[in-house]
Amino acid sequence: MVSEFTHVLSGLDTVECAYYLACPDWSAIDFKRLLTLKEDIRQSKSREGVAVDLAELPVLLMPYGNASGYPLIANHKDMVLSFGQWNRPSFFVKFRSEALWHTGAAELHQRFMDWALAAQLIKLRPETLSRVDFSFDYEYLGAPPRSEDFVSLAEKDVTHRKDGKNQTVTFGKGDVVLRVYNKVDEIVEKSEKTWFFDLWQRKENVWRVEWQVRKDVLRRFGIFSFAELEERMGDLLTYLSTEHDSWRVPNEDSNRSRWPLHPLWADIQDRAGKMNRLGVVREYDEAAQIDERLMRIAISVYGYLKKTGALVSVKESLEGMGFKEGLSHLIRLLHQVHDPLTWKTDITKRMNDIRHGRW
Repeated sequence: MVSEFTHVLSGLDTVECAYYLACPDWSAIDFKRLLTLKEDIRQSKSREGVAVDLAELPVLLMPYGNASGYPLIANHKDMVLSFGQWNRPSFFVKFRSEALWHTGAAELHQRFMDWALAAQLIKLRPETLSRVDFSFDYEYLGAPPRSEDFVSLAEKDVTHRKDGKNQTVTFGKGDVVLRVYNKVDEIVEKSEKTWFFDLWQRKENVWRVEWQVRKDVLRRFGIFSFAELEERMGDLLTYLSTEHDSWRVPNEDSNRSRWPLHPLWADIQDRAGKMNRLGVVREYDEAAQIDERLMRIAISVYGYLKKTGALVSVKESLEGMGFKEGLSHLIRLLHQVHDPLTWKTDITKRMNDIRHGRW
């Protein structure tokens, strides 16, 4: 098996962040004027933005808002701003790939905060990251990756091919998505980010390993702010490259998890291990754990509710039963089995079990 590879670049390719800033009437941003201008653009049937100075920040104001309820969208060379005076959070910022690679996430964040201060916006609370994409780029001359050579916690995978050869393998959907793909092909066919060629110092055979991580997983590792991202990204990437996903070299063993690591993947693990770390495996969030357990209970009860509706419908020769009627039957049954004498004692016992880790 050919496994020749050379690491050429790694870093953050996408960062999305919410900023909680009060926008008083005396700030340097005239929201009424911006909303009027946006409506004028929309009425003109133009889909193009209009150049404006947003508190001395040169942007293109777009003639639309977004599905998240932000009335104003502005494009800047380094970021896309979604914002509104009365929205909470008031600003949602997506930092652009090119700016992240050439300037860095920490510097872009500081520039935004410096601008907000100059615009007389008031910081209400620290920022919260909602999405971070981590990328590892390699010149890779081996056989294209196959989904069957990976061990992943993801339930779904998708493979895209070109001319009969694997071009992209994707694992997962939602909080964590892993993509391993031919980045040169993606640039030529889609993104046109040819400035990567200068960063790589090459124009062919570059493959990217990329994790897209959303806020629920970031929170598990205590990553809310840019400072926490910097100090904990090693912990998160170690988890992603060891527990969540791994690329293996097939052998005769029927258990893929016992196959040896692909050398390229071992290199990623080594690089993750050398990043800033606090040594945490997870940031324990008791409230989130309880909410997850409550949802599992609700799913179980919902299944029993359907069974209750079916049994009562058969018993009473009904065509079927609605949710409210089924719930009424189940509540009546619960009242029949309820024992007031043991309820408080049993609740107290279960509370103590939970507090001592016995779920």
